[in-house]
Amino acid sequence: MNIEVFLAELNEEAVATRKILNAFPSTRFDWQPHQKSMSGRALATHIAELPTWIHMALTTDELDFASSPYRPSEVNSTGEVLALLEKSLAEARTVLVAENEKKLAEPWTLRSADVVYSVKTKAETIRHALNQIIHHRAQLGVYLRLLDIPVPSTYGPSADDPGM
Repeated sequence: MNIEVFLAELNEEAVATRKILNAFPSTRFDWQPHQKSMSGRALATHIAELPTWIHMALTTDELDFASSPYRPSEVNSTGEVLALLEKSLAEARTVLVAENEKKLAEPWTLRSADVVYSVKTKAETIRHALNQIIHHRAQLGVYLRLLDIPVPSTYGPSADDPGM
């Protein structure tokens, strides 16, 4: 993998991510399909913040939840979620530049104090962040289906596209 490939993939996935986030109405932000599931707001916020992990991977050597606990951004509308996504994408793009290519093989650690969850290369951490965007975006697509809200197309037509 190289930086240019990651940047191209981020930009391609951003298109589908915008569609899904835009389709999820803020009137349903507090809905969750199961008590163990995230609310629509929490899931949408998480998706919108995930590109920041690309920046974090290339500018730090680890994330320690014990010293830096996760505090999700506060969003109250679909527009705020989309603005958060754009901010996160812009932050990620600032580090997906040629001079950071050499950092891709360096290690990056995810931990909570002495408990190490993973040690991956920075390239693997970026790949993981992109995979998480796709994974959680698909979850939000299921939320849309369960709420009987049309699911936008991502990699091809959805069952809600005309003619399907």
